Amino acid sequence: MKLLLIEDDEALHTALTRSLTRLGWQVEVCHDGRAALGHWRSSQPDVVMLDLSLPVRDGLHILGQARDEGLATPVLILTARGTVGDRIAGLNAGADDYLPKPFDLDELEARLRALHRRRSENYEKTASSPYAKSILSYDKESGAIYHAGQVLELAPRELSFLKTLLARPGQAVSKERLFEVVFPGQTEVQFEAIEVVAYRLRKKLQSTGATLTTLRGLGYLLKLPA
Repeated sequence: MKLLLIEDDEALHTALTRSLTRLGWQVEVCHDGRAALGHWRSSQPDVVMLDLSLPVRDGLHILGQARDEGLATPVLILTARGTVGDRIAGLNAGADDYLPKPFDLDELEARLRALHRRRSENYEKTASSPYAKSILSYDKESGAIYHAGQVLELAPRELSFLKTLLARPGQAVSKERLFEVVFPGQTEVQFEAIEVVAYRLRKKLQSTGATLTTLRGLGYLLKLPA
């Protein structure tokens, strides 16, 4: 069981590494928000434990970008920011669980194992499904999206758009968020351009069984075949 611990408190990540290693976890530590995504991509962990208060780059920003990239690893947020608003923000950003500091090690271990078990069960269920070959999937190494074992031919902006939605299937993603991903830093582009990308992508998804739905006032939602 491989764990990526993104935590800048040296005393805490040293103690957690020692304790979790004894319990059978292979722990990799990242203490810098700037390097977190690189570690996440390269190590391919089974579970990520993420602190929100990191230097340079906030944990919520890291989590949001990871989900936009299609990194679907279960995430347990571990932080001293334990208000209801903080928990909601973390879960909305794509976290799977939330444990405020201070915490009990036995509870932490139980939550980590639950996330790992849930991921394994979901993988087995998907792999054994008769529809597995028809589900859209994002390959992190090649950067391509596949349907029925074949690369889906997409323009770069369509790929960025769909990859963002695939990170949260069945959940609405705002136009503003999609615009930031599809047109990063391109202030000269009109906001309505995101609708053009959505129109073109919708046509290319017709043969896959996936549906791109526009939700007025909320953004776009991707529905995969049941």
